[in-house]
Amino acid sequence: MTVSLAATHAKGKFAVDKIFGASAAANKDAAQYGKDKVVNATIGAILDDKETLVCLPTVEKIYRNLPINEVINYAPIAGLPDFLEAATNLSFGDNRPEAYTSAVATSGGSGVLHHTIANYTEIGDTLLTSDWYWGPYKVLCQDALRKLDTYTLFDEKQNFNIKSFESKVTELLAKQNNLVAIINTPAHNPTGFSLSDSDWDSVLDVVKAAAKDQSKRLVLLVDIAYIDYAGEKNECRTFMKKFSNLPDNVLIILAFSMSKSYTMYGQRTGAMIGVSSNKDVIKEFADINQFTSRATWSNINRGVMHMLATIYNDKAIMSQVEKERSEYYALIRERSNIFVREAKAANLHMLPYIAGFFITVPANNPDAVCDKLHEDHIFAVPLAKGIRIAVCAVSSAKMTGMAAKMAQAMAAVDK
Repeated sequence: MTVSLAATHAKGKFAVDKIFGASAAANKDAAQYGKDKVVNATIGAILDDKETLVCLPTVEKIYRNLPINEVINYAPIAGLPDFLEAATNLSFGDNRPEAYTSAVATSGGSGVLHHTIANYTEIGDTLLTSDWYWGPYKVLCQDALRKLDTYTLFDEKQNFNIKSFESKVTELLAKQNNLVAIINTPAHNPTGFSLSDSDWDSVLDVVKAAAKDQSKRLVLLVDIAYIDYAGEKNECRTFMKKFSNLPDNVLIILAFSMSKSYTMYGQRTGAMIGVSSNKDVIKEFADINQFTSRATWSNINRGVMHMLATIYNDKAIMSQVEKERSEYYALIRERSNIFVREAKAANLHMLPYIAGFFITVPANNPDAVCDKLHEDHIFAVPLAKGIRIAVCAVSSAKMTGMAAKMAQAMAAVDK
């Protein structure tokens, strides 16, 4: 008989991360056959054409030159004020809505998710996201004793499926008074899809209609982790203006992360930014989320917060960082263009890709297809209904021919 000392709600917890598992398999293959023979399309981080993890040069320079006291000292629980101001302004760009806002520092984008789940849903509630989603959304919900349900992201014409979204919102609000919907856009992980401004109009129409029932509380958590690789900085933020003058029982939370935008993946620095038409809601937002920070990680990385404020407050430095980032955006675009073009030639169906780190190919048996790809030394991430390719991590040379090999592997598995 197995002995367990875990509390009832913790018993049996176990997570296998398919992303890190696939990456480990790729590394093992590279050690055996040579790195040049292996295509590792598992890594959700930018690698250059030599397959070295990228750090934006100016970000590295500013970070390495921080005063040691700014690296090692504690930070305020809420975050450094100049960091919070920078994170808020960078999130909105020229598209700040007419609303009250506040920000609280978090341990990366995951910290925003954690706090939103903890503070805006009841134990036992169900959160909502699309059927293609980043796996840890479900882990975060389960760990907090919540559930996660999904709507169908794409309709039969491969457009945003507003009918499915509306149906699920109605269904869940019939059972509970609080609803958190997680929308990962622009440059969605894992598909690379972005909601258009008209898609956002439809989403907000659904939310405003539901909010007419004053007993309901609706929160849209907009995960913008990949926004700085989604296109021209203000064009891909125009939807944020639409968060003006929303009903009092609707709260928008933006998940700002420094992982991708500033290549600070492991430094775990982010911010949750609240947007509401009601001043009381925003004061409560700041109070309850600071409290949860104290109860979770206390405070976060002071050095990287100070680094962002330093970058933001010097126009020349900020401009240089944006220039360097745009060069990597162009590199990812070049790689994705190769895959999209070759997928079309090979009749390989992929989900609508607009921008970002990932492309997803639907598959009947994703694990079997990925196993088949291993024979060609190609490693990708099997999802529940498809295969995720990290175009951020594969050089253009190795990207060439990959779509055709995927098509062959799928045909072999589906025989």
